Amino acid sequence: MKDFSNAAFAPETIKTMTTALKASVATLPEPVSSHHVHRLAETILRETRDGERNASVLQRLALLELQIGSGD
Repeated sequence: MKDFSNAAFAPETIKTMTTALKASVATLPEPVSSHHVHRLAETILRETRDGERNASVLQRLALLELQIGSGD
């Protein structure tokens, strides 16, 4: 995971990120790999750090990036 050690978020923002991550993971077929969860979380952290605060948008961005990066 990228270094987010200097990132700080308000409790409400953390709830939004958690909602986005749970919703993203819920759309993936079982079994969900930890690698995919880490990639989703990384995207959500980065996008939130950059200013996005809408859980639905965070979910879509994370899933889209996961799909685009699946060819790696």
